[in-house]
Amino acid sequence: MKTTHTSTRTLTLTALMTAVLCIISPFTIPLPFSPVPLSLSTFGLYLSCFVLGVKKGSVSCLLYILIGAAGIPVFSSFGSGIGKIAGPTGGYLIGYLFLAIIGGFFAERFKGYLLLQLSGLLLGTIVCYLFGTVWLAFQMHLSFTSALAVGVIPYLPGDAVKITVAVFAGRRLQKILSRL
Repeated sequence: MKTTHTSTRTLTLTALMTAVLCIISPFTIPLPFSPVPLSLSTFGLYLSCFVLGVKKGSVSCLLYILIGAAGIPVFSSFGSGIGKIAGPTGGYLIGYLFLAIIGGFFAERFKGYLLLQLSGLLLGTIVCYLFGTVWLAFQMHLSFTSALAVGVIPYLPGDAVKITVAVFAGRRLQKILSRL
């Protein structure tokens, strides 16, 4: 009978990346034209994809969401609770899980392939945005196009920068962590 155990290293890295998300996500810049604030949440998720991979990265993201749902103010603008998840930006929070799964898969499986890792983060971001946009449109009674205009389009340049920095920093972190 094969026994499985979670190593101290795995627990530590998962907790560390969850803590990073919890620390950087509440600090946001509200934008006057959008209910979606500018944050570094996705950057933390991108790095988590490289540090933890698909399974542990998804667990870290889920822990972050559960911590916020339990009432600890770790969501954007120091928000928390089920109301935040059910609110206009809640679809993005749910989309984070899919970003972690897709981005983590590509970061873990294609370590030597920069463009595939970049594509994985991009695809994960698109899926995250899809969930967020559909939920934002529903909550605010907007058309899908209007929700894209206020919840996605203004953030694309910043996300391009975050993805680029995360790919290079994440690949470096992967190399460092593989030697430990």
